[in-house]
Amino acid sequence: MHTHAPLEAAALAQLFAEARTASGFLDRPVSLEMLRRIYALASWGPTAMNSQPARYVMLTTPEGRERLLPHLKEGNRSKVTEAPVCVIVATDTRFYDHLPEVWHDVSARELFAGQPALAQATASRNGTLGGAWFLLAARALGLDCGPMSGFDAEGVNRTFFPDGRWQANFLLNLGYADPAKTHPRQHRLSFDDACRVL
Repeated sequence: MHTHAPLEAAALAQLFAEARTASGFLDRPVSLEMLRRIYALASWGPTAMNSQPARYVMLTTPEGRERLLPHLKEGNRSKVTEAPVCVIVATDTRFYDHLPEVWHDVSARELFAGQPALAQATASRNGTLGGAWFLLAARALGLDCGPMSGFDAEGVNRTFFPDGRWQANFLLNLGYADPAKTHPRQHRLSFDDACRVL
């Protein structure tokens, strides 16, 4: 069985211990090639039955971000306008249409197509997981991230996904953080507060 050595301390710090939620960004672009690299890494992250329901709408222009602004809470608008990229992390409600391409059992499509509640729960859980893999991939490649949930999802869906198939899950600003706008780190729950070992 293949085993892996633990990551070096610097890598763990970049991904977790020293990584911060970016509230403001430097005027430094993020290339399309970088976005492709992030997705390529994130796509390897596991999801149930390799379902991969997460979808990513990458707003890289002022015009693209302008369409999003009316649907944001006031305090989040400047974060989006400053970010070189704002990603709408969405969920494909018909992710199962792709299962014959990505899963070894082609009958899996019918399993989800015939059970809407199961499909919705699977899409929601694994779409969020996909977004988390995307965030970690961006950090691994040297970017800072600002995930946000302060927005009107129905408004975003009407504007960006009028056919209803994709549904907005959360927003993720990407770029290089402005240290002057980084908030002090907040307390994390202890192991004893957050975990049970049975």
